[in-house]
Amino acid sequence: MNRPLVITEDHDLLDDLLRVAAAAGAELDVVHAPAHARPYWNRAPLVVVGSDLADALAATGPPPRPRVLLVTRVPEDPDTWRKCVTVGAQTVLELPSAERRLVDEFADVVEPAARAGHVVCVAGGRGGAGASVLATSLAVSASRQRLRTLLVDADPLGGGLDLLLGQEEADGARWSDLVAREGRVSFTALQAALPTVAGLTLLSFHRGEVEPIPAEAMRSVLEAGLRGFDLVVVDLPRHPDSATVEALSRASTTLLVVTADVRGVLAAAQVLVGLRRHTGDVRAVVRSGVLDDEVVTTSLDVPYAGNLPDQPRLTAALNRGDVPPLGRRTALGRFCASFLHSMLRTEQ
Repeated sequence: MNRPLVITEDHDLLDDLLRVAAAAGAELDVVHAPAHARPYWNRAPLVVVGSDLADALAATGPPPRPRVLLVTRVPEDPDTWRKCVTVGAQTVLELPSAERRLVDEFADVVEPAARAGHVVCVAGGRGGAGASVLATSLAVSASRQRLRTLLVDADPLGGGLDLLLGQEEADGARWSDLVAREGRVSFTALQAALPTVAGLTLLSFHRGEVEPIPAEAMRSVLEAGLRGFDLVVVDLPRHPDSATVEALSRASTTLLVVTADVRGVLAAAQVLVGLRRHTGDVRAVVRSGVLDDEVVTTSLDVPYAGNLPDQPRLTAALNRGDVPPLGRRTALGRFCASFLHSMLRTEQ
């Protein structure tokens, strides 16, 4: 793949550009003289011209082309826009204030075509309802269907989705490595940094004390996920925080796992109030109990997504560190297959 081209002799500017490109997961072709740019000029997906060489480049008469940017480290230089016109650039970016825009520009040209993925959030109506198991099972099922899938643990007090997958020792980044992340994240860099389990990419927490996820970090991760993955599954806490709001605002569907008993329905009604403030499509997944499914969904006034009866040997499998059993004969396997089929059919 052709790489973005940088034309500059300014070493300080080049250092800045290399750092910004690294944040976008981009490698650059760099030339220090306009004449050396000719072999790259037409085939580079993006050309970044340092203001120090703009006039010299213009003197060589390069053919017009799209996606040329003039970059400067001198703020409000009145001569900059003249240089922009002479070199045929589309705009001027002043560093460091325009670094985030430049990250986006680099990322746009080095990432493969966006996948326009979908976010599915999963929340428990009460503690122990099984939301984390369902979120993990959906992600594993999607991955087995060869959908590029990202599973995001957004519940700091949930015990860790890596544990449900038996991957608590897996190498790779966790939330603590990403909490300072703002702006655009390359999904290729994100996928490379995170643990991957049988084709499934996982973002979870380190053991021990955890910090809340900043909204900006969640936003960066989800936007990368939407560009690079077919499906992003987010396991939510029951009490919405700013990171939860970011996930809900991007969700195609939010599944609320409700236990079919009076206490479970009343608790789910409280959780539902918070969910509805930030997302439109909330559906109930009913864990079998003393109440009929219709009674549960009518009481909550939510659409019915399906039923999950108790699954023999599920707890034993999870305690062994095994992935949740998801064969066709299991309740979890049937629900996940049906939900994913319905979701994919709706998108077509």
